[in-house]
Amino acid sequence: MCRSIKTLRPPFTDEVTDKDIHAAALQYVRKISGFRAPASHNAEAFERAVQAITEASAALLASLEVRGQRPSGGAAAS
Repeated sequence: MCRSIKTLRPPFTDEVTDKDIHAAALQYVRKISGFRAPASHNAEAFERAVQAITEASAALLASLEVRGQRPSGGAAAS
């Protein structure tokens, strides 16, 4: 796959920004499409794909539970 996409979950990465997630999505779309920058007639489809993958990746990271750590987005159980 794309070697420049890094793992974005603990313990591999402590702090992940929206920029990190977007960069990974962009690299993924570039890899599977075969385009570094799409032609103008493909730009909208390319950007929609990057956005969809960014959103899906953010949702995935927010819902992952890493053993020995609390989920990042949830409140502690009482």
